[in-house]
Amino acid sequence: MPFACIYVPNFVVAARLRAEPELRTQAVAVLEGKPPLEKVWAVNEKAGRIGIAPGMTKAQAQLCWELALRPRSDLQESGAHAALLDCAQSFSPRVEDSACDTAVLDLAGLESLWRPLPTIAHRMFRRAADLGLVVNVAVAASADAALLAARGFPGVTVIPLGKEAEQLGPLPLEVMFADGLSDTQKEQSQQLLATLDRWGARNLRALAALPEVALSERLGQAGLRLQHRARGTASHTLVPLEPALVFEEAMELEHPIVLLEPLAFLLNRLLEQLCNRLAVRALAAQELRLTLELDYRAGASDESDDLIENRGIPRESDAPHHEEKSGFVQNAPHNNQHFSSTRQNRFCRTLRLPLPMLDAKLFLKLLQLDLNAHPPGAPIVKIHLAAEPSRPRSAQGGLFRPPSPEPEKLELTLARIAGLVGENKVGSLELLDTYRREGFRMRRFVAQAEQKKSATGQKHDADEKLNSPWLTDTAETKSAITALRLFRPPLHATVTLHDRQPALVVCGKKKDVQGNVLWKAGPWHISGDWWEREAWAREEWDIALQNENGVALYRLVHDLLGGAWFVEGTYD
Repeated sequence: MPFACIYVPNFVVAARLRAEPELRTQAVAVLEGKPPLEKVWAVNEKAGRIGIAPGMTKAQAQLCWELALRPRSDLQESGAHAALLDCAQSFSPRVEDSACDTAVLDLAGLESLWRPLPTIAHRMFRRAADLGLVVNVAVAASADAALLAARGFPGVTVIPLGKEAEQLGPLPLEVMFADGLSDTQKEQSQQLLATLDRWGARNLRALAALPEVALSERLGQAGLRLQHRARGTASHTLVPLEPALVFEEAMELEHPIVLLEPLAFLLNRLLEQLCNRLAVRALAAQELRLTLELDYRAGASDESDDLIENRGIPRESDAPHHEEKSGFVQNAPHNNQHFSSTRQNRFCRTLRLPLPMLDAKLFLKLLQLDLNAHPPGAPIVKIHLAAEPSRPRSAQGGLFRPPSPEPEKLELTLARIAGLVGENKVGSLELLDTYRREGFRMRRFVAQAEQKKSATGQKHDADEKLNSPWLTDTAETKSAITALRLFRPPLHATVTLHDRQPALVVCGKKKDVQGNVLWKAGPWHISGDWWEREAWAREEWDIALQNENGVALYRLVHDLLGGAWFVEGTYD
C-alpha cells in the first residue's frame, strides 16, 4: 500500500513567503517576542549564508542592511497549513494531519486515476507551488518511510518497494525527531542523540546496522522503534483528517493603510490564494466576507463613524447570527451586499453572489466598487477574507434560446450601476402584499433560467388560452385600451372645489395641466395599512382638462390624511 508525504521545510518562513512572494529573492528572518525583546525565530537559506542565526536579537540582526525582518504571524501560518491540507485532500480522501508542516496521504487505488506514483508525486509538487508553498514530496510503501524521505530529501522522492533502508541510510538521525516537541521531549531526544553519537551512529544506516538485542537492552522499546523506522519497516495506522470546508485568509499589517489602492493590492493577493484553494477542491465561492480591523487612534475622528452606514449584519465570528442591538442599526435593503460596524474597531462587508463563481479579478473589482461606496473610515491594520464554498454551477445553453449575459459580467455591471445610483435603486421589483400605489421594493436581481415544458404541458396551456373567456371575440375585447402614464414624482396641484367636487385645477410645475374641469368621474376611496404607522387613505378622480392640443384626461388624487392634492398621471 503506497503512501505519500508532503513536507514544508522551514514552515515559519515559508508561511511568511507565501504571504509576501516578493521576499523569495531576499534574505528573510522571522522575529518572535514582544518589543524590545524580539529575537530571531527562523531564517531562510540566504539569511543563514550571511551569518543570521535563530536566537539573535533584533538589534543584532538589524546590523545587516540586506536582511528583511518580519514578525511571526499565527494567521499566516494557519493559512499556510490550511493550504497544505487542501493540496493533500485534492489527491486523496485519506489524509493525516501529522504536524503543522506535514501531511501524509494514503495513495491506495489512486494509480489508475493519477497514473504512476512518480507522476502523482510531481503533480503534488506543482499543485503545492500553485498554492504558494515550496514543499518536499516523498512516496514510499510505508507512511514512516515517506515521512523520513520528505524531511530528508529536497524536491520529489520516490522509494521503490524494498529499497527503503538503502535510500534512507544517508539521512541524519535528526530527521526522526519532529519540530514542535515539548521541552521534556526535546531534552529526551537530545540525550538519545548524544548517546547514539557516542556509539558512532550518526545516520540512519548506522542505526539500522546495530544489533537488535543489544539496542533493546540499552534503549528499550524506544530504541527498537527508532531502528525499525531507520530501516523503513515501521508502520502505523493512518488517522484520516475530517475535511473541514473552511476557506479563510488573513494578513496583519505592520503599518496602517489609509488609501484604497494599496488595500486593493493586498486584497488581490488574498483573493488569488482563496481561489487557488477552492480550485484544488473543485469548489467555487458563493459568498465573500471581508473583515477589516481599524485603528481609530491613528488619526480617525469620531465623526467618521457617522459617515459609515451600519446595516446591522453581524460578523462571521458571532453566533448565533442576529442583528446588532445598538443605536447605529438601520434596516438593510434587500441587496447582495451588507455591512456591519461596531465600536470594536471592526468593519465588515459581505458580498453575496447570485451564482457560485471562481474569478479573483471579478471578486477584486466587486470589492473595490463596494469599498468606494462604503469606505472604512479609519486606517486598516488587519485584513481577514473568508469564502463560503459551494459546488460550481453546471449550465448548458440551448440552441433555440437567445444568448444571455454571463453571470460574472452581469454582476459586475450591476455593481457599477449601484455605485452610481445607489444600492437600493438597482435590482428587480418585488410586489408587496398591500393595495398601496407603487407598493414594491427592490431586491437583488438574479437571472432565472427558462423552465422547459413538456409537449403535453404546452398543449394544455394552449387549450386553456383558446378556451379562456377573456379571449372571446366580443366588442369589449375589440375596444381600445387606455393606459395610465404616471408622473414620477406626482405633480402637486391646487384644486378648487364646488359641491365637494374638483372644479378648477392649477399645477405650477406643468403649465398645460391646469384649467376648468370639463368632466370628472369618482371619487374612489382607497385606504390601507391602518394598523401600522404608515397608514394611508386617498380618493381618486378621473378628470378632463382643456389644453392646447385639445382635451386631456388625468388622474387626480386627494391625500385624505395629509390634505394635499396631486396629479398622478395622464391617460394615453
